[in-house]
Amino acid sequence: MLVKFTSSTSGQIMMFAQTARQLLAILGKECNARGVITTEQLPGAIERLRLAVADDKGVSPATDELPNDAPDSDDRDQAARVGLRQRAYPLIELLVWTSKEDGFILWEAANDF
Repeated sequence: MLVKFTSSTSGQIMMFAQTARQLLAILGKECNARGVITTEQLPGAIERLRLAVADDKGVSPATDELPNDAPDSDDRDQAARVGLRQRAYPLIELLVWTSKEDGFILWEAANDF
């Protein structure tokens, strides 16, 4: 199932329900068929997602870069792994752009997920 996130000011993105569930859980939101991230909730939502991404990979939430002492891995499975950082990036960007214009985000799915 797909979940569509629509900004009142800057566009929309879609993602699979499993990814949306993970990101909404970080934000403390219920995975209902419809929901909202209000204008007032946007700064906190951005910060929570950035912190979760930083915790997942050991990166700075402000820069989203790997630390200088991060070991290089030859493990192809690790290199091919799509982590929270990649999954959260589109939603973080949508939240940031929406926040700049004092908008809000709505999400919609076929049913609760």
